[in-house]
Amino acid sequence: MNVFVINSGSSSIKYQLISMPEAKVLCSGLVDRIGLEGSKVEHKSFLPQGEVKKVLEIPVPHHSVGLQEVAKLLTDAEVGVISDPSEVEVVGHRVVHGGEKFASTKVITPEIKAKIKALFPLAPLHNPANYLGIEVAESIFPQAQQIAVFDTAFHQTMPAQAYRMAIPNELYTEKGIRAYGFHGTSHKYVSQRAEEFLQKNNSKLITIHLGNGCSMAAVEGGKCVDTSMGLGPMNGLIMGTRAGDIDQSVIFYLVRELGYSLDEVNNLLNKKSGMLGLTGFSDMRDISKLYHQGQAEAILAYQLYAYRIKKYIGSFAAAMNGLDAIVFTGGVGENDQLTRSLVCENMDFLGIRLDSDKNKLPNNGLRAIQAENSSVQILVIPTNEELEIARQCFGLG
Repeated sequence: MNVFVINSGSSSIKYQLISMPEAKVLCSGLVDRIGLEGSKVEHKSFLPQGEVKKVLEIPVPHHSVGLQEVAKLLTDAEVGVISDPSEVEVVGHRVVHGGEKFASTKVITPEIKAKIKALFPLAPLHNPANYLGIEVAESIFPQAQQIAVFDTAFHQTMPAQAYRMAIPNELYTEKGIRAYGFHGTSHKYVSQRAEEFLQKNNSKLITIHLGNGCSMAAVEGGKCVDTSMGLGPMNGLIMGTRAGDIDQSVIFYLVRELGYSLDEVNNLLNKKSGMLGLTGFSDMRDISKLYHQGQAEAILAYQLYAYRIKKYIGSFAAAMNGLDAIVFTGGVGENDQLTRSLVCENMDFLGIRLDSDKNKLPNNGLRAIQAENSSVQILVIPTNEELEIARQCFGLG
């Protein structure tokens, strides 16, 4: 079975065509910096004669443009791996917010699409992109079964003390207002890899997914017991354009004293805050350059970014009453040695001690980067949300 996995993020599209059940990747790629300068499509095909790459440096103003270009590459004369779109039997879609009703993978029907669309307000940067991916895929692969894998599913094992909020009960029982958590596909994949590496039953892990969106999860015995994101994917860590945790009084002040509308506040906290608000840039690669040039705003932004992560490490370790390993994953977590260094700095009291030389090594699969005297393992594990989605799609079939 050929499963084409589409992972539409807020500023990127990752994709893979995977032959299941052998999990053989036929091609993969990334549409990067959507809506930003320097956007491009990087495609790799794994052909009998070897790996073939193709890079398209083209404007990608919207997700629909990126997905159309990807579809062309699948049957491209030079790098194509299929001769006709009908060879794609299943399209697996990452969908960020599934609400409380979607705790498992679902075949996409008109009713499912309507529910995904109804959840736009809870994930305004992602659910619209996920929904668009579904609609474009339906037109390009009309014969394929479309399947949704929800980011919220992995976090459904959280106990009520972790997901409930201290607001009137009826807002939960009647309106479903609670913490749901996101990046669940990534947290599930890397936590499983970490458990295999540690070879320890009932391990206590903190998985740290850092990309344009950022989140953390406390995983005990393979099950999520807490996570940093909440009702929507804006809570918790500082992100590319999202503020993360913020004093609620700031919202009231913006509305009552500064004249912001609620839509303007939502746009401000979702699309104009985070690292973008602090530095003018949302991509950590740009901010890293400024940091190493000594720019004060970039230095402070990195300090804030790392400090927030450290606070969550401490709280999650307390919640689990112990810690075996922390796991860095996602584009920033896997590739930004500066972030890892700042996060692990001065964490000796928890037994977290980084080996600076190992931290500087280039990313090359799963690796341990802790010092010899560290009682907590520090792992860098490349996430593979696409493979996890393909597995769940195949299992559903």
